[in-house]
Amino acid sequence: MNKLIKEQISQLKPSATLAINEESNRLKKNGKKIYKFGFGQSPFPIPESVVSALKKNANKHIYLQMQGLEELRSAIADYLNKTNDNNFNKEDIVIGPGTKELMFLTQIAFDGEVLLPAPSWVSYLPQALIAKNKVHWIKTTSDSNWFPTADQLENKIKNIKNKNLLLFINSPNNPSGTVCKNLQEIAEIAKKHKLIILSDEIYSQLTFDDQYKSISNYYPEGTIISTGLSKWCGAGGWRLGFFAIPDQIKELKNSLKILCSESFTSVSAPVQYAAVEAYKGDHSAYLSAVKKILSLVGSYAYENLKSNVINVAKPEGGFYLFPEFTNAKFSSSSEMCKDILKKTGVALLPGTDFGLDSRKMLARLSYTDFDGSNFLKKTLSSKNLDKADLEKYAPNIVEGVSKLKEWSNSL
Repeated sequence: MNKLIKEQISQLKPSATLAINEESNRLKKNGKKIYKFGFGQSPFPIPESVVSALKKNANKHIYLQMQGLEELRSAIADYLNKTNDNNFNKEDIVIGPGTKELMFLTQIAFDGEVLLPAPSWVSYLPQALIAKNKVHWIKTTSDSNWFPTADQLENKIKNIKNKNLLLFINSPNNPSGTVCKNLQEIAEIAKKHKLIILSDEIYSQLTFDDQYKSISNYYPEGTIISTGLSKWCGAGGWRLGFFAIPDQIKELKNSLKILCSESFTSVSAPVQYAAVEAYKGDHSAYLSAVKKILSLVGSYAYENLKSNVINVAKPEGGFYLFPEFTNAKFSSSSEMCKDILKKTGVALLPGTDFGLDSRKMLARLSYTDFDGSNFLKKTLSSKNLDKADLEKYAPNIVEGVSKLKEWSNSL
């Protein structure tokens, strides 16, 4: 029966993030206290005006344009031009059922090879394997904020015969929670070698210092911007994302559109109409409150974990930490995470799932195991948040971090 499955598919396993979520739920149902630090999902409610827009448009039932609702594409282009200082128009925007699907179809359409910084989000590599795209890893370190240096990128390119290359950049980063500080240097190398950059900016609106920079500001002609509703809007289950593709790489955009038409046809009509409100409306107060909570929770986890045996970078956006347990002695980071889950109930994702050496004792921690609706509602009028708020509204974070630290100290 295995012959019925293509070789590259048979070598894959279910998405690591989804698998850890299902395993956590299974253990929870069996009565074990689980701290769900493995699955990266916004804990916050969707802004009420966006929910109202969905209800209002629930009767929209016809197929929309394959590329996406024209009004939505215009709203997104205007939004990017205003917030990112870009120069997009509605024809540059392609709407998809989440950015994951658009990335997958892009990998299928792209005729070349892929450059992935390590660590990288868990789905970039499997999608490349399915699309039969050769992958070249660029090993990064915490010293460079978990992003490639210009020299690393240049040296990697020099050693690759195929010069038709697609580079993934994800800032703020999953799994590290850090922001890329050398975008201009990377952009100069990309421009020199005519790379295409897929800039995964799904966490961009959750950058804590409000000073987000996109690599598209330095290399607009070669950068595809990828983002959507899932993280900043708390609407992962709505499945709406988009690509903004400059006219200079319209051939890839046109091929992507054909693949969209032959796969998902078009994104849910009610969701697209509701998304117009998401990108046209003023959600600054909501975003400010959400980021204040995430910054508090992330800083707490960081301050309480960092030690002479746990190396971890301070989170700068999104909702992740990437601690390295330097005193842990296991055969792999996967074995380490299994031991942590068994002994503490804390669910983490091993660093090996993100393209790192399995012997590095790294793991991704998602600090989202709390009731975001309640936390947001009870602290919306608060100018400042403190540890008391965190203990009251995010007790699992406090308990889980404490158990993780105790586990590390016991080694």
